[in-house]
Amino acid sequence: MTASMTLDVIYQDEYLIAVNKPPGLLVHRSLIANDVSLFALQLLRDQIGRPVYPAHRLDRKTSGTLLFSLDKTSDSKMQQLFAVRQIQKTYLAILRGYSPEKGEIDYPLKKENGSMQDALTRFMTIATAEIALPAGKHQTSRYSLVKARPETGRMHQLRRHFAHILHPIIGDRPHGCNKQNKLWKQTFNMDTMLLHASSLCFKHPITGSDVVITAPLLPEFRRAMSILDLHLRDDYR
Repeated sequence: MTASMTLDVIYQDEYLIAVNKPPGLLVHRSLIANDVSLFALQLLRDQIGRPVYPAHRLDRKTSGTLLFSLDKTSDSKMQQLFAVRQIQKTYLAILRGYSPEKGEIDYPLKKENGSMQDALTRFMTIATAEIALPAGKHQTSRYSLVKARPETGRMHQLRRHFAHILHPIIGDRPHGCNKQNKLWKQTFNMDTMLLHASSLCFKHPITGSDVVITAPLLPEFRRAMSILDLHLRDDYR
């Protein structure tokens, strides 16, 4: 990534703007990555020539829909919508193994200070795949493409929840499967985490209109789906 890169704007109005964040790009400056000089906030600000305010966060490794406000009033209202869970967030992920057809993961997660937070994720399996990739005592490897909706917004929630049900996200570190991650790196030269924030749905805090923002899958996720011969129906795109 270079300072001259252009972010893909997937939604913009007078108050809000959204981009399709590539994996590996931080949203803003962070103490845990003080060696990084490139951030989505800085890139977008320079790209459109005006201040932007992050309405929410995405993990550095996660790609997809990243929403910003264009003024402080809109930012305050968007923050409130996220706080009261009036935003529907949908993700796509590729998991190790055959996940249940659908499920609910109601599993509290520990904060950095040691306290526990309730955390709820709903998901459904869209497709499954089995390929001739030996893993341990198995001659093949199985995978699932899932659509997930986190009802809460905890740090690394989807990554930790899918690891909890023993179907970790491919490419995830440290919550994923080291054996599978190594296989994908060695076999396919891929170490991207296969988690994509595919859409945000909400009622616009200023205009009151219904907003649906969708981020197309990025190249590495599409390549993984091609490797696994997985396909999205139109209603999941």
